[in-house]
Amino acid sequence: MTVLVAPKALANHTARDFKMLIDGRWEAGEGQPIERVAPSHGVVVSRYPAGTSADAERAIAAARRAFDHGPWPRMTASERSGVILKAAQLISARAEELAYLDAIEAGKPITQVRGEIAGAVDIWRYAAALARDLHGESYNTLGDSTLGVVLREAIGVVSIITPWNFPFLIVSQKLPFALAAGCTTVVKPSELTSGSTLLLGEILEEAGLPKGAVNIVTGTGPAVGAVMTAHPEVDMVSFTGSTGVGKLTMTNAAQTLKKVSLELGGKNPQIVFPDADLDAFIDAAVFGAYFNAGECCNAGSRLILHKSIAEDVVRRVAALARDVKVGDPLDPSTQVGAIITPQHLDKITAYLDGAAGAGARIAHGGEPLDFGMGQFMAPTILDGVTPGMAVAREEVFGPVLSVLTFETTAEAIEIANSIDYGLSAGVWSRDFDTCLTIGRRVRAGTVWMNTFMDGASELPFGGTKQSGLGRELGRHAVEDYTETKTLNMHIGARTSWWMPKADKLA
Repeated sequence: MTVLVAPKALANHTARDFKMLIDGRWEAGEGQPIERVAPSHGVVVSRYPAGTSADAERAIAAARRAFDHGPWPRMTASERSGVILKAAQLISARAEELAYLDAIEAGKPITQVRGEIAGAVDIWRYAAALARDLHGESYNTLGDSTLGVVLREAIGVVSIITPWNFPFLIVSQKLPFALAAGCTTVVKPSELTSGSTLLLGEILEEAGLPKGAVNIVTGTGPAVGAVMTAHPEVDMVSFTGSTGVGKLTMTNAAQTLKKVSLELGGKNPQIVFPDADLDAFIDAAVFGAYFNAGECCNAGSRLILHKSIAEDVVRRVAALARDVKVGDPLDPSTQVGAIITPQHLDKITAYLDGAAGAGARIAHGGEPLDFGMGQFMAPTILDGVTPGMAVAREEVFGPVLSVLTFETTAEAIEIANSIDYGLSAGVWSRDFDTCLTIGRRVRAGTVWMNTFMDGASELPFGGTKQSGLGRELGRHAVEDYTETKTLNMHIGARTSWWMPKADKLA
């Protein structure tokens, strides 16, 4: 049985009303606000303005003015770094407030979110350091009459669109790097989890960011996001979300040939060989599958097990899954919180029904949990999954672990690469040759060896195939928000190619 942590009623709770930030002004918007119902408690916890296409256009115009005429792109790297570093300090000072917002709006365990906020602080500090290291190149090897200089210039106005599953962490993987490069931005958080991003707007104002450099517009994708991805005054789009919406984003951006960075879906395998440290792996398997209730593009949702150990591994993973605590995200002991919406819970259960109908066996879990409020799902293990099943190929985005088997290394690699996604993967073996073979042949942006879902601000993150384009984090993250410009300088007199020299006319 799953360990349950029943949600406690939110005593004396008052829904928080937010405004959106456009050109340095906080605006309530027109019309009925968006009400966010906590997925764990079933009550309204936040209200945001329902932004319109006109709001998005005003925000883009503000960002354009701020880039073309404002101080932010013209500050020294040291000055921009100072503002970003101050923002990091203020984020740290308001960490508990930010963590509560993400926990209650997204249903995320509070202990987990505190870790995410701490990680975001580190990212902002790292971006502040990179701001001062952004530079171009020079070439003095082109001959006595030529000097080449390659500049790195801020790309311009950037539309940043973020999802609901990691509201503050993901905006922190984008925004500080865009600011470090000298860009100005329009940010649209998910309409389900806008609170912490709007609070970030307050923090950036206090840190000294000039008006118009960051604009935050709340609302839906059709009303706000469509304008942000297609508008001719936007120079780049950075989007994190589903692969389907990512394709639409790319289509919109193509109309004006914007630069696009996409971090999309994943169906990430963990490949396990008989010589692996199974004690370490079992913990990583449960963590990888059920962290953030599986609502994670990096979730280790596919176990690809050698047949000789499959039965034992499934038994041990199921035994540990029974100890996972599911329930109230505000309880510090909770490890798996709520599912984001009732509709998403229905989608998860539909995948389970389809897998059972295709011959898979539920080895653990498999059912929604009824606490009398909110929506929750038991950690689930599906055994006997084959590569052609939908649950083995498509992103369920829930606490569902699919188990497949292999006999040879080549077969394991084929199963891992047989799907449309290529975000991340893991391999478990004491033989480093095996780990390196998998690491080099599996098509994924990150391959973990004898660990899973580790990360650092210094390490690039992103996917291959339909998991996206471009990379976030790492030392090149700031460069992604720049364009290169070549200055080709001629030294001394230059002879025209069509006019012969005077001595040749004689």
